[in-house]
Amino acid sequence: MKKNITVSGIVQGVGFRYATQQIADDIGITGWVKNNKDGTVQIHAQGENKQLNIFQEKIRNNPTRSSRVDHININILETEVIYPDFSIK
Repeated sequence: MKKNITVSGIVQGVGFRYATQQIADDIGITGWVKNNKDGTVQIHAQGENKQLNIFQEKIRNNPTRSSRVDHININILETEVIYPDFSIK
């Protein structure tokens, strides 16, 4: 399963992308994370449903001391792309 996750709050300039990558690596999620110009962070995450649920919960719980997640928007992706690892864009 693949999901597009957009996270808003205090999520840029606080190590959020690096923490997200570490969480993804620990759980076995592949995909990528990047900052958007509007101040949000976008994540494409691929994995088993159980893994993705754990990943989402860890992201929701402010993975860095300085971050604050206000809102998460999640959409299922219907794409054939297979991500080999989890990267920061």
